[in-house]
Amino acid sequence: MKNFSLHRGSVPLLVSLPHNGTEIPADLAERMTEAGRRVADTDWHMERLYGFVKDLGASLIVPQLSRFVVDLNRPPDGERLYPGRIETGICPIETFTGEPIYAAGQTPSIAEIERRKLAYWLPYHQALEAEIDRLRAAHGQILLWEGHSIRSVVPRLFEGELADLSLGTADERSCSVPLQQALVACLHAQQAYQFVVNARFKGGYITRHYGQPEQGVQAVQLEITQKNYMDEDDFSWDKARASSLQKLLRSLLTCAMAGF
Repeated sequence: MKNFSLHRGSVPLLVSLPHNGTEIPADLAERMTEAGRRVADTDWHMERLYGFVKDLGASLIVPQLSRFVVDLNRPPDGERLYPGRIETGICPIETFTGEPIYAAGQTPSIAEIERRKLAYWLPYHQALEAEIDRLRAAHGQILLWEGHSIRSVVPRLFEGELADLSLGTADERSCSVPLQQALVACLHAQQAYQFVVNARFKGGYITRHYGQPEQGVQAVQLEITQKNYMDEDDFSWDKARASSLQKLLRSLLTCAMAGF
């Protein structure tokens, strides 16, 4: 089952939105709790927020399936991204708030997790890698931009309120220092949003795995708190707030691409 769409662009920019999906296969939904079926941990409206990148000539890859089916931004071997912190796995069994995703006795077995990796996780990454290779062959180097969002307050995972924008470059390993400096300068040039760099979010599996600046792949993750473009309680899109944020996102990508 194909669980993603891929728009192929012409410039050296590939935007990946691995937690945008909300769909759950019917047979799987029957095994889930109400909290699981609500898919509250979705990176809501990312495809809409980043829709403008097609006008920039960028490639865009977007999954349809929820991260509760398979988390495309987790390592296939189960290695932890942030040792010592609570994390959800490649097939989560709890929500960010600690609610069970599955009814009693219905959590996925090891064999089922392996099947989901092959059916859903692997095709996304094969397509992602192929698009990286296509763009790199055409341009020599590319920018892989990972778009994410999260509720501004998630007490079980983080203390206090999260910054509006969290830029992650795996502690300057997934992209060059000049690129990070250009992005930070762009963020300093505005005053509407608070931001941090390589703090609570340093980049997930995709940023860390594919970000190889010495091989021509610059990877950056941007985590956005959802209050900046939507209602965090009912998940509805806020046009005014989103429009303001999109202007900054466009500026960030323009700054990033200036050196390509």
